[in-house]
Amino acid sequence: MVCLISALRFHELTTQQSSEIWLAIPHKAHPPKLDYPPLRVVHMSGQAMTVGIESANVAGASVRVFCVAKTVVDCFKFRNKLGLEVALEALHEAWAARRVTMDELWRYAQICRVANVMRPYMEALGAKP
Repeated sequence: MVCLISALRFHELTTQQSSEIWLAIPHKAHPPKLDYPPLRVVHMSGQAMTVGIESANVAGASVRVFCVAKTVVDCFKFRNKLGLEVALEALHEAWAARRVTMDELWRYAQICRVANVMRPYMEALGAKP
């Protein structure tokens, strides 16, 4: 599943560049071993791995990628790997472009257990979750 920086790039919500493809895999799965492209793997489990999935056609191949709201929430969940600045940029860009709603963000924040982390940033956007 394409996630984090790669999903942000796919959705055109970041200025971040990454030479790696970010993938989410099930919690106990072994990461794929590829020489190219370089991969960055994060483990997810339960609903965090199964909700908010979209299919996209990339270069003739069907690729599964997390939706905009789930991607933004994942950036907060993995803020220690990405940096809080990346998460805040994603939230701001998605909100400014009207690509997410507070309800969507709040739903995924609860599923991914980062609702308390995101609450002040969501409130700063002008709506209480």
